[in-house]
Amino acid sequence: MTIQQLTLAAGLISLPLASMAQEKFATTITAADLEKHLRILAADDMEGRETGTRGQRKAAEYIAGQFAALGLKPLVKTESGKLDYQQPYTLYKKSWGDLYVSAGGKRFESLKDFMPNGLLYLPTETSYETVLAGYGISDTNYDDYAGKDVKGKAVVIFDDEPKASDGKRLISGTTDASKWGGPNGWRAKSLLAKEKGAAQLFIIAAESADAFKQLLAQRSVMQNRFNRLSLKPGAENVGSVGVFLISSDMGAALLNTSAATLTQTATQIAQAQKPVASSLAGTVAVKADRVDEKTQASNVLGFIEGTDKKDEVLIISSHYDHIGISADGQINNGANDDGSGTVSVLEIAQAFAKAKAAGKGPRRSILFLTVSGEEKGLLGSEYYADMSPVIPLEKTVSDLNIDMVGRVDDLHQGKSDNYIYVIGSDKLSSDLHKISEETNKKYIGMELDYKYNDPKDSQRIYYRSDHYNFAKHKIPIIFYFNGLHADYHRPTDDVEKIDFKLAEKSARLVFYTAWDIANRDQRLAVDSNKQ
Repeated sequence: MTIQQLTLAAGLISLPLASMAQEKFATTITAADLEKHLRILAADDMEGRETGTRGQRKAAEYIAGQFAALGLKPLVKTESGKLDYQQPYTLYKKSWGDLYVSAGGKRFESLKDFMPNGLLYLPTETSYETVLAGYGISDTNYDDYAGKDVKGKAVVIFDDEPKASDGKRLISGTTDASKWGGPNGWRAKSLLAKEKGAAQLFIIAAESADAFKQLLAQRSVMQNRFNRLSLKPGAENVGSVGVFLISSDMGAALLNTSAATLTQTATQIAQAQKPVASSLAGTVAVKADRVDEKTQASNVLGFIEGTDKKDEVLIISSHYDHIGISADGQINNGANDDGSGTVSVLEIAQAFAKAKAAGKGPRRSILFLTVSGEEKGLLGSEYYADMSPVIPLEKTVSDLNIDMVGRVDDLHQGKSDNYIYVIGSDKLSSDLHKISEETNKKYIGMELDYKYNDPKDSQRIYYRSDHYNFAKHKIPIIFYFNGLHADYHRPTDDVEKIDFKLAEKSARLVFYTAWDIANRDQRLAVDSNKQ
């Protein structure tokens, strides 16, 4: 046999051996281990892992401890010169300071008695006359403001729009809402009130204290938009005219009357099918201060150094933060979002660590990157990619990002539990897309669903997780995702609803794909631009 024939034979033998090595380490990624980690990360004592809170810091410590136990290297230099697993960063927040409303001898509290529905800056307590303006509508044949001067006053109105006894709406003449009705009718009403010169607007959005509690629970997550975190301090667009959602009881206090009288007024409008004159009035005092705060958060990084191509790095990422505790005290454990992705990263890291210990370590280096701040606007990954990459971005060959795996979404219920949405694989690199499909075909056999990869898809999922902060720098990415479901961003996103065998299969797919990228001869070509 010639030297060429010997070399060829050796190569043919090495291919199945290499495949066997991959499969050996892939099998260390198990449903049982994924569940073990997730029961810790998605437990109540993590308090929903909201960025900048005690729960997020506790989760970061757990992940760092796991990286250390696996023998992964820390890369982040501390002030003392030592290396750490956590990459700290500062976030800036504008939040409410004193925010209250006083009327009828009582002081009403935000997110207990009322809900602000827009930004307002009123650092000094200011008093206003109050006036009832029906439903706050001015339309062709219906005008609550006719003959009424509301300039400089606090206007109190009913939510939605008036209806006749047959259920038809007075404005449209049908059962369909006009621009003044429905969940977004308050926008048109607030614009009109400001045009009329109103100083403040109070919308009676619930008839009782219990109904208002339900409203608070439904919209509590939306209140986070008034406490936005940013990587840079800055001004915000606030006004002096506020919009407040209130209960009927609070509306009665503002107008020096009773809730029963307000209900009677609404009934009279429905019976008359036109605005009804009202002399209800009172006084109110409002204070709404905005304050600057700083908070600390961190990403958690674990590193496996490669062999002959160690200067190039593959990133495998997830976000470990979630949305924290709701206004009603319920903990949002975020088992699927994104506890599932984070525990997948831990298991994939373990598989590569075992390969390294067995002398089968990757040729390229691998950075396991779990970030915080995703729920606040992809801030942790933005900090890493835009402000402080521990490894230069030009050395980063790809990012494989895992977010929300192990739950069958509404679109696949009753159809398939053997699928994964693959997003972005073809956006920047034909090599990456080919590797993804061939790897799945050879080792896993899942349905690769490209629904959310379509640039015309209304959900725009490609732009909504941490991979995008790498893709915008022309770093090829794949986003692995099992889709949305009814428990998304709710306290019911719990461990018991995770299909750990599906999560295991998804994590193994990422592992096999990462193995190919990390060990191939050529770096992934960046030859597409489909973003």
